Amino acid sequence: MLEGSKVTGNYDANQIQVLEGLEAVRKRPGMYIGSTSVRGLHHLVYEIVDNSIDEALAGYCKNIRIFINEDNSITVEDDGRGMPVGMHPKMHKSAVEVIMTVLHAGGKFGGGGYKVSGGLHGVGASVVNALSESCKVTVYNEGYTWTQEYSRGKALTPLVKGEPTTKTGTKTYFKPDHEIFETLIYDFEVLSKRLRELAFLNKGINIELYDARSGKDDKYHYEGGIKSFVQYLNRNKEVIQSEPIYVEGLKDNVLVEVALQYNDGFNENLFSFANNIDTIEGGTHLAGFKSALTRAFNDYGKKYGSLKDNDKNLSGDDIREGLTAVISVKIENPQFEGQTKTKLGNSEVRGVVDSIVSQGVAEYLEENPEVAKNLIEKSLLAQRARDAARKARELTRKSVLERTSLPGKLADCSSKNPDECEIYIVEGDSAGGSAKSGRNRRFQAILPLRGKIMNVEKQRLDKMLNSDTIRSMITAIGGGVGNDFDVTKIRYNRIIIMTDADVDGAHIRTLMLTFFYRYMRNLIEDGHVYIAQPPLYKISKGKKEEYAYSDAEMEQVIESFGGRDNTLGIQRYKGLGEMNASQLWDTTMDPEKRILIKVNIEDAMMADEIFTLLMGDKVEPRRQFIQDHAKDVINLDI
Repeated sequence: MLEGSKVTGNYDANQIQVLEGLEAVRKRPGMYIGSTSVRGLHHLVYEIVDNSIDEALAGYCKNIRIFINEDNSITVEDDGRGMPVGMHPKMHKSAVEVIMTVLHAGGKFGGGGYKVSGGLHGVGASVVNALSESCKVTVYNEGYTWTQEYSRGKALTPLVKGEPTTKTGTKTYFKPDHEIFETLIYDFEVLSKRLRELAFLNKGINIELYDARSGKDDKYHYEGGIKSFVQYLNRNKEVIQSEPIYVEGLKDNVLVEVALQYNDGFNENLFSFANNIDTIEGGTHLAGFKSALTRAFNDYGKKYGSLKDNDKNLSGDDIREGLTAVISVKIENPQFEGQTKTKLGNSEVRGVVDSIVSQGVAEYLEENPEVAKNLIEKSLLAQRARDAARKARELTRKSVLERTSLPGKLADCSSKNPDECEIYIVEGDSAGGSAKSGRNRRFQAILPLRGKIMNVEKQRLDKMLNSDTIRSMITAIGGGVGNDFDVTKIRYNRIIIMTDADVDGAHIRTLMLTFFYRYMRNLIEDGHVYIAQPPLYKISKGKKEEYAYSDAEMEQVIESFGGRDNTLGIQRYKGLGEMNASQLWDTTMDPEKRILIKVNIEDAMMADEIFTLLMGDKVEPRRQFIQDHAKDVINLDI
């Protein structure tokens, strides 16, 4: 069957089916691992680990160990069955060599080796081998130790039979190829996050990550599985029920696991997985979960009088306010679609998830009436607040084409083509004045903000829309706000945050980013949000002037001027307001010279955690975060 039970059928050379050769991988590595950047480098590790996880899913592997070696090579070892070592009937070479050197060769194509697979269906090991300057596989199988060495996808030795052993499993060593990758340095924290996630998603498995460069050693083991995952995600939040709701079921050969827990916040955080793959675009399993939850809450509310007969039903948005949930399904033949192939498309999964979750949640609500009452009341409050927000939003929905509907402080640009337009959101009137005078009026708009921005992390949408500053941003940007936000209707292609390079400026930046992340997330996800980098210094000698954006750059400029002497002038900018219009244009607004940092959401889970830490109510986690990361801060002007 599925997880926790051993599959029927043998896992030997006869199960290894070959689809095509390996030549294309080195020519177009991005097609197979996404990119040759740091992300692709880490993806190599996940491919090998996924093969070990597949052994765990089949019921044969309990322990997986990952080593970052001192030279940034990687070793992954598991105690599964070990790769098959027999001769492949068609390829006339060992099954180990076929798995390691032939693309699309593996036990995941209906040969009976695996029922459920989270790896890239036999692509993984051969791709990692192809993109490594050296690779060595050690297999413990059939009572012996077997080894084979490779370089850039080609075998250097045959499969060598070695010492007798009672162990089973596979150990893979690889050193990524410097000819392929832009960087060869592994980040412990990046690997740690994914490995912890895998341990949550596969309860009971032991995963260890050891870094020989630093001596750091982390172990991940969660008997609670995704229930523990949800508690981990909510660890810095005030939760409403102490124990997450946990639902598990198997139907039509689809294994469904769901864990959910409410906190006192206003944001929903849903994370869905299919065969351990993070389905960031959702899919049929997520749709099934949402419909089941909405129906279970409304049915319970009607049955016990929390919702009167003439009351309108609670919407899914009302019910999911403050919800953290993990939805995990394991299926035989996942179909992925969407732009990044991370959206589950199997139509049958929706009904299975809906059925299992609606029954499980209904039972929980029946058995926990006090918690159920609190959750229904929270949803009703959300409904009332959403109605109020809808009315408040009418203020921001007047046609942005009408001049009178735009905020009074906005200096708009003359172009009406959003693709070429950009808006600078500027802290303070004095900097706003310089920016208005110095800008290119054709495509650059300026919106000066007065006073502090509301911390939206602690506010519902209806309260937030009472803020003049927030309303000004919503109206100027266009596209609406919250669930109604439509990124295709924004008035500017680039939204540029321009604040002072000091603590107050950093705080205002964080408040603005919190607002965009919580209520206009597509702005960030689609790459429309930037942070301007004003200079820290102006260095002058005679008529010669240069700007420096860091202390190190300042020293370089001073050296190019012939060193420090009495004729050298160094001005430290405390704020944008100290620059006149031409200086602000030359340093921070001229597209030919300026430095802009694009804001990305590399990982929604991590982003949510950081915004909760920085802007939430709990002080201790924030203090710990600051202590842990204080050493990483540069250019801090106090």
